[in-house]
Amino acid sequence: MDENFYSVLSRRVRTIATECCLELPDGRSITYEEMWQGADRIAALLRRRGVEPGDRVAVQAEKSAETVMLHLAIMQIAGVYLPLNTAYTPDECAFLLADAEPKLVIRDPSEVLKDALTLLSPSVSPVHRSANDPAAILYTSGTTGRPKGAILTHGNLTANASALVQAWGLTSSDVLLHALPIFHAHGLFVALHSALLAGLKTVWMPKFEAADVLDALPRATVLMGVPTFYTRLLEHPGLSRDVASNMRLFVCGSAPLRETTFQAFADRTGHRIVERYGLTEALIVCSNPLDGERLPGSVGYAMPSVAVRLDDAGVIQVRGPSVSPGYWNNTEATAQAFTADGFFITNDVARLDNDGRVWISGRSSDLIISGGYNVYPKEIELLLDDVEGVVESAVIGVPHPDFGEAVVAVITGDASEEVLSTLLRERVASYKRPKRYYFVESFPRTALGKIQKRALREIYQYVFIGQEAVG
Repeated sequence: MDENFYSVLSRRVRTIATECCLELPDGRSITYEEMWQGADRIAALLRRRGVEPGDRVAVQAEKSAETVMLHLAIMQIAGVYLPLNTAYTPDECAFLLADAEPKLVIRDPSEVLKDALTLLSPSVSPVHRSANDPAAILYTSGTTGRPKGAILTHGNLTANASALVQAWGLTSSDVLLHALPIFHAHGLFVALHSALLAGLKTVWMPKFEAADVLDALPRATVLMGVPTFYTRLLEHPGLSRDVASNMRLFVCGSAPLRETTFQAFADRTGHRIVERYGLTEALIVCSNPLDGERLPGSVGYAMPSVAVRLDDAGVIQVRGPSVSPGYWNNTEATAQAFTADGFFITNDVARLDNDGRVWISGRSSDLIISGGYNVYPKEIELLLDDVEGVVESAVIGVPHPDFGEAVVAVITGDASEEVLSTLLRERVASYKRPKRYYFVESFPRTALGKIQKRALREIYQYVFIGQEAVG
C-alpha cells in the first residue's frame, strides 16, 4: 500500500481546516489549515534545497509551531525526520550526524519558514511512500555506549496514532495540554500525532512548569506526561479536585509510576492516572483501560494490534504494526534485537497475571530511566574511565522521588569529582550526568570478576529517598 503519514493526517485536516490546532503560549492560535499551509511552504523550500525521498533531515530545535510545521513538511516530501535532543552537546551530535548523514541540519525552523514565505510557488504534492518506508529515525544510546538509530516507518506512525486515538477515546472535542519535548517519541509520536489525527486543540507549552500547567488545566481535558510531571504537581498547593474538574484523562509513561504517586494523585484530584508502557522501538505496547479498572503498578493490557509475550526469564517481547523494523546502518544490532520469529526483545522484565495485565518488574539490562529519558551507563563509564586517576567506574540508577531514578557514579581511583563533573558538563546532556559521585576502594564482583551492579544499587538505594518510602 502506498501511504505517507502526512497524507493520512491531511485527509483528517480537510474536515477540520478552520478549527484550532495549536494554542500558543502568547495567546495566538494556529488553525489546522494554517499549520498545513506553513508545512506546504517549508516542503517546497526543502525540495528547492535538494531534499529527496529518503534523505534524512536533522532537527535540533526548540519546541515551537514552526518545528511542528517542519516535521510535517519533511514527511510531506518523504524525507526522514531526525530529531535531536536540544540538550545534546556538539560531541553527542557528532556521531549521530556522521551515522545518519543528513542532507540538512536545521536548528531554527522560524528562519526556514521565513525563507519559505518568499517562494512564489509554495505548493508541493505529498510523495507516495509505502507503509514500510522510513519516516523518522530516533537515536537511543546503546549498551556499548554507541547510539543506535531506531527506524520508524510510515506504517509504524499510522498504526500507533490510530491505536491511541481509539484506546484513549480522543476526539475533536478534547483539548490536549502538551508540556512534553517533541524530540522524544512520547511528545512527538504519542502526544502530538494522536492529537493531530484526532483533530483536537492542543494547548502548546514550551516546557513543563507546574504552575503553568495548573493555570491551563481548567480549559483542558487530556494531559500526557511522565512521572515527574505528577510528582511536581502533587508538590504544588494549587492541585485540587476543582482545578482538575474539567479533565477527562491523565496519562503517564516513559518511566515507571510509583504506586504512592498514583494513589496520592487520585486522592487529591479524583482521577486515576492511566499508566501505559512503550519504548522508542515499538511506540505504545500496553495501556491501562479507558473504561475499567486501572491498577497501580500495572501498565495494563497489550494494545489490540500488538502481541506481547515473555521469554523464560520474563523479558517482554513484542510484535505488531508499530514495532520498528530495526536500526539505521546497524544490521548486527538489528539481528540481536529480534527473535527468530520476529518479536522485538525489549530488555524489560515483567509478569503477566491471569487477567492478561502486564506488570513491569525491572530490566534485564542496566538501562537507567531518569525523568523519562533513557541513560545507558556504558556511555558515561567510557568517558569517566578515560580520565586520569580513574581506575574503573560503575554508573547505576537509584530511586529518586522526582526523577524516578537518578544517575550515580561509583569510582575507584584518585580522580577529583570536580574534574569528572566538569568533563561531563562539556560532553553529555544534563540528564545523563551523575547526581552523586562515590569513591570506593573496591567493587563487589562476581566469581569471574564482573562488577555486581545489583549489589551497588542495594548499597546506594536510599541516597535520595528514605528507607520507609521504598522498603
